[in-house]
Amino acid sequence: MPLISSSSYQPPRYLFNGHLQTIVPSLLRTGPDVRYQRERVETEDGDFLDLDWSRLPAAQPASDTLGIVSHGLEGSAGRPYMRGMVQAFNRAGFDALAWNYRSCSGEMNRLLRSYHLGDTDDLDFVVRHALSKLRYRRIFLTGFSAGGNVTLKYLGENPDRVPREVQRAAVFSVPTDLKSSSNHISRFENRLYLNNFMRTLREKIRQKAEILPGQVDVSNLDELRFFPEFDDKYTAPMHGFKSAEEYYEHASSGRYLGNIRIPTLLVNAENDPFLPPACFPREVAAQSQFVYLETPHEGGHVGFAEGSPDGSYYSERRALDFLTAETPR
Repeated sequence: MPLISSSSYQPPRYLFNGHLQTIVPSLLRTGPDVRYQRERVETEDGDFLDLDWSRLPAAQPASDTLGIVSHGLEGSAGRPYMRGMVQAFNRAGFDALAWNYRSCSGEMNRLLRSYHLGDTDDLDFVVRHALSKLRYRRIFLTGFSAGGNVTLKYLGENPDRVPREVQRAAVFSVPTDLKSSSNHISRFENRLYLNNFMRTLREKIRQKAEILPGQVDVSNLDELRFFPEFDDKYTAPMHGFKSAEEYYEHASSGRYLGNIRIPTLLVNAENDPFLPPACFPREVAAQSQFVYLETPHEGGHVGFAEGSPDGSYYSERRALDFLTAETPR
């Protein structure tokens, strides 16, 4: 019954609520010193993915373990929380791979489709590409927010396709119920976050319209203010769903958690401004042998700052503790 009843996370005193714990790490954290080597790989459908590798120096023994890190909505491998997790893997003696979703690497992807919060095929592609490239003995998956949802869905929707080398996972700030979370972020107190997401999403639609003339309807684009209406007009039809409702139903990781067959840590802070009660799957964790749910009182959304001298965050320390422990805890 891996329902973790308590958490050791304590925020710095100056981060005294969920909004500060969300905003300050996002805006003020300096990016950890990680040097990426970018690899562009062609996908089977004629598109591409940009993968950012951080391998151990050649002077050190080659690592047999790889940490794969998946970013949040409209994020990239360059975000500080991504670089922090990559650095944590490297310090533990592991190679790391931070992958960029289609349209998120700094260059628009080629196809009409881009990415969505339930797109597990690209994650599976990345995992298998990494294994074909260096034959790692172990792979650990980590993900933040949208990347956490993709990771959980990948592990649970078809456990038989997950390679045996994928042995554990740790995800943070995950909207496991997309319908309720998309409505939750529309609340007045969350408009700052929502408006920022909508601004970049609308800009990408404009870019799509420029590179794919006649294929993208941008009429009334600026009138779309909330996720459900944007997803209904763009995300759903671009990715094979009839509506936002159908997209949310099939892409939400919550419906797949019970099928997960490797030890998996889910850490969602109770004061996360993005997450409604439906995103805290306590009953599933209580009945599962593999899903470990930790719900600290504090942490915000993709926050978990600690103010430690080395600049590391609780999410990084907690992930490595869970992934490398002899017995998950």
